[in-house]
Amino acid sequence: MEIKMNKEIRDYAETMFFGLSLRQFLFSAAGCLISIGIFFLLRNRIGTEAVTWACILGVFPCGLLGFAKYNGMSAERFLWAVIKSQVIYPKRLVFRSSNLMQELSEGGKKDAEIN
Repeated sequence: MEIKMNKEIRDYAETMFFGLSLRQFLFSAAGCLISIGIFFLLRNRIGTEAVTWACILGVFPCGLLGFAKYNGMSAERFLWAVIKSQVIYPKRLVFRSSNLMQELSEGGKKDAEIN
């Protein structure tokens, strides 16, 4: 019997249902419910092909939120990081250098001119 262990212990995720983690399972179930709702709402109004594309587009956010990871962050943590870096914190960082020796020498010249 062989037990697979992740090289990085932080990447460990418990599988709950059908080989999916609880998070993935819940978002998959939500995606299924959304696609069923879209299908029954639009099946008599537009054609079958358009309904299938609408179902795919309706499920896409659930799939993205449930399964996507970027740099080890889940989708909502990644979106929060983007909001913080682009909206909350200033976008423009200005660096102004200062030369302490020049300031001290200019201050000495001004003192000499006064006396």
